[in-house]
Amino acid sequence: MRNHRLILLVIVICSLPPSCFAEVADSGTGGFTVKNSFAIRAPAAEVYRKLVRNVGEWWDPAHSFSGDARNLSIEERAGGCFCEKLPDQGGVRHMEVVFLAPGKQVVLSGGLGPLQSIAATGSMIIGLTTVNGATKLDVTYSVAGYLPAGLNTWAAPVDGVLAQQFTRLKNFVETGDPKGGVVPAKSK
Repeated sequence: MRNHRLILLVIVICSLPPSCFAEVADSGTGGFTVKNSFAIRAPAAEVYRKLVRNVGEWWDPAHSFSGDARNLSIEERAGGCFCEKLPDQGGVRHMEVVFLAPGKQVVLSGGLGPLQSIAATGSMIIGLTTVNGATKLDVTYSVAGYLPAGLNTWAAPVDGVLAQQFTRLKNFVETGDPKGGVVPAKSK
């Protein structure tokens, strides 16, 4: 099952356009750091709300264990869980909220996806700043641990997936559709 997810991850990464990839900031056998930045045409408070309270609406279901992003949630508190419900009362703890400054910064700790099944952990810092009425969203994910082939082999794939996920957040905030289309207004 893990090999199937790894193959799927590689296929998804290879299918992304090169413009979705941010440069890997640092990479070595013991870990890596990836950084992505996005300019989002919305106030920081709105971006924060949708980031935390609506994760199941913008997260790509292909990068969930259940295949349904609506099973994802982030508890909005220090010690809170970025978790996913699975059938038969199962679940996944993707990351833990270790710092929360609403509208400004969220820090999560843990290994996403296949990083959970190897000896790795990470720290993800999501910063929000207001620039000219828009929000600059900076995402830094530093991962450390052991992998016989070296964790640096995971840097580009993880960077690609995070670029995809946070592009979906940007699209969701700006258009209401994580894929980037405009969602029509609901009729009354």
